[in-house]
Amino acid sequence: MSGPTTCALPVGTRVRLTSTVTRCHGGDVLFCTRSGAMVRLRSKARDLLAGRDEILVSDKVSATLARALLDRGLADPMWDDDALTESLDVTVVIPVRDRRTALVRLLAALPAVGAVIVVDDGSTDADALRTIAQEWDAQLVRHDVSQGPSAARNSGLRQAVTPYVAFLDSDVVPDAGCLAALARELRDPAVALVAPRVLALPVDRPGWVARYEDVHSSLDLGKTPGRVAPGTRLSYVPSAALLARRDALGDGFDADMRVAEDVDLVWRLHRAGWVVRYQPAAMVRHEHRIRLGEWVTRKAFYGTGAAPLALRHGDRVAPLRLAPLPTAAVLGAATLTRPGAALAATAVAAQLAVTSRRLRQAGAPSATWALTGMSLAATGAQLGASLNRHHWPLAVAGAACSRRVRWWWAIAAVTDAVTDHRRTHSTLDLPRHLLARRLDDLAYGAGVWWGAARSHTLGPLLPAGLRRQHTQKGDP
Repeated sequence: MSGPTTCALPVGTRVRLTSTVTRCHGGDVLFCTRSGAMVRLRSKARDLLAGRDEILVSDKVSATLARALLDRGLADPMWDDDALTESLDVTVVIPVRDRRTALVRLLAALPAVGAVIVVDDGSTDADALRTIAQEWDAQLVRHDVSQGPSAARNSGLRQAVTPYVAFLDSDVVPDAGCLAALARELRDPAVALVAPRVLALPVDRPGWVARYEDVHSSLDLGKTPGRVAPGTRLSYVPSAALLARRDALGDGFDADMRVAEDVDLVWRLHRAGWVVRYQPAAMVRHEHRIRLGEWVTRKAFYGTGAAPLALRHGDRVAPLRLAPLPTAAVLGAATLTRPGAALAATAVAAQLAVTSRRLRQAGAPSATWALTGMSLAATGAQLGASLNRHHWPLAVAGAACSRRVRWWWAIAAVTDAVTDHRRTHSTLDLPRHLLARRLDDLAYGAGVWWGAARSHTLGPLLPAGLRRQHTQKGDP
């Protein structure tokens, strides 16, 4: 898998600062209040952004600035609507096993494209899928024995000849204009892969699981577009629906992975120097699992993907990324003791000093308190989430021995659910949202532990910095 031959943005490309970017130090510094990313502008770059939030790529200077802002997640590209077209030079690859009704529903929703390849991954009734493919003028590739979705997508990828390939699972339905909206992002030659927002297909009389999934599906990454990269707000995109530059994919997905293959592909592309983007203006509808047993099982299945990711990518899959000083401050305060309070106060003072020195060098000392507060809040949120998700078996053991652990565990569980209920505007009442949230985390965490035991690795359970690094399979 090799990187892009050019990263130059086309002349005429517009990029706009994200809504979370603020200007500091008289406009010399751009600071993202969500991620903490910061960039100091030189005079020419500052002049280009003077009094505006957009840059029009017209020369080398503007192209360099636009690329730097995109790479740091401080800006998003703004493509003109006239780039939309319903006739696309795209091959649509559909991996499917037995889902005949869903396959017909998807084929009926597709726009005019270059080709459609249906990969039958070991269906019990091969003749039925062959008939459907013929009726919809689609090429059929057959696996006599199921090899998994990764291998099925790769079989379709090998048959594709168009410059772009869309991977659509049989249980999704794209909205009108979805593929065209995704294709706009590939006008940037550095972008290898782009994903739409995945929403739920409407169902009659949705139960509490369906209503929770409507606002908290693992496939729905929200309303905000952005760059996808490990360790960021958007660390992956789901393989349910993807549009890719064919030449960037190499051999494609890792066929040995039956879960988390999408995360693995994104991280390999990132390591090779490609850009992956998420574009929620393009949408597909997904047939969520909304029966309790199927839903819990699926969440646990997702959790098992952490172990193979840890073996391939090391610290990138770490459940905790903790800086020493904020961690000492949070843990010290959590002890509710005088020595703990003294430790917390000392750690906060030290963190303020470190942050102030770094920001003075960057020319943005006014952001010291904000950045320190963000660091403390993020550390507390990570530790609280860990108690309920990845490390809940350890929390259970601790709660059995300590009343203080029981109280902090309960506080973390309730605070997380209340915050999430308000953030997502869930239509569920708070008690049922709390139940669903905790079942979600319990199932996923159980899957992480099961996958770790099966793969004989502690990798997906260890904080960053405490594991042996691994070489990524297929990296250049």
